[in-house]
Amino acid sequence: MDPRRLARRVKLVALDVDGVMTDGGIYLGAVDGAPMEFKRYDIQDGLGIKFLQQAGLHVAIVTGRVSEGVRLRAAELGVADVAQDSQARKLPALREICAARGVTLDEVAFVGDDWPDVAVLRAVGLPVAVANAVPEVLALAAVRLERRGGHGAVREFAEWLLRERGEWQAVTERYVAERADAMVAR
Repeated sequence: MDPRRLARRVKLVALDVDGVMTDGGIYLGAVDGAPMEFKRYDIQDGLGIKFLQQAGLHVAIVTGRVSEGVRLRAAELGVADVAQDSQARKLPALREICAARGVTLDEVAFVGDDWPDVAVLRAVGLPVAVANAVPEVLALAAVRLERRGGHGAVREFAEWLLRERGEWQAVTERYVAERADAMVAR
């Protein structure tokens, strides 16, 4: 399994949330009697997701928990494909997303960290594990990231994938140019 060859066929990048997009910690509390849940997201991961989208890749979020914070983060990033299943049935959810996008599982990269991700990692074309993944997930990964979930792992993967596809330079240059032009227009 050559990860570089697999990178070129990826059309959709799917991400777990807890332990991948976040460090896995959850802040629970109440405000005026209403239960509240908070998660911390890495801002550089968000830009990595934007770079993937600018390269024409679909990005999906597939998580085994239901959280308003995930919906808000997905909306902020423009990620339309979000599956939140409290029973952590991630593979059926990902199959539905693939069917809707006309993508096969062989054309999917999935970034995971724990047991709820195993079925998906076994099924996709490019299985990826964050540094804090459990040993069983690491064993399935074609790509093992150096960064931990919630601490730049998604950005690390985005950079790796786009570099392997030969798209990193063009995407980042376009990003910088768009911001430079915006400044001049003011």
